[in-house]
Amino acid sequence: MKTKKILASMLFIGLCLVSQAQSTKTQSKPESDPDNLAKEYFSQIMGVAVSATTNTKLYQFVYEWLGTPYRLGGDSKRGIDCSKFSLELYDKVFNTTLGYNSRNQYSQIKTVKKDELKAGDLVFFKIRSKSITHVGVYIGDNKFAHASSSKGVMISNLGEAYWRRYYYDGGRLPDDNKSLTADILNAENSGKFN
Repeated sequence: MKTKKILASMLFIGLCLVSQAQSTKTQSKPESDPDNLAKEYFSQIMGVAVSATTNTKLYQFVYEWLGTPYRLGGDSKRGIDCSKFSLELYDKVFNTTLGYNSRNQYSQIKTVKKDELKAGDLVFFKIRSKSITHVGVYIGDNKFAHASSSKGVMISNLGEAYWRRYYYDGGRLPDDNKSLTADILNAENSGKFN
């Protein structure tokens, strides 16, 4: 895991140096935006079009968790399950609290058609069950990040036969839910609910 972070840092620094060298050579070009460099980097790593990488914080979070082993009930980089992964992602990236399991998380969303999914939306699956058993976070270009029980945190494609077969629904939290959650968290932090 440390090697991956070191390699990512070296690649990112290299991209910055190349970009700066190019902008020094041709003063007529505007300086590169670090956010654009990060978007290009995550686009290449995750196989998502640059135009789809709208939330750099989301892609950085996913990248940092890639390869984390699966552990039912786990909630750390030593092991995590699918619902805890989406819960942690929403907490750190969107400052929003989700339910503790995939069915609970599904009850919080407003459903969205598959072809209208946006980066950060939740995708739900019924794998060999009549109820929701798996959740992931859509990252664009038909791909989603999730904690797979066989391979840990990874990126998969909704177009793959397995995921097409078990796909149930997708959706996003309503805007009022995000602000309500933020209000509750602020009240808890200020001690109003103690």
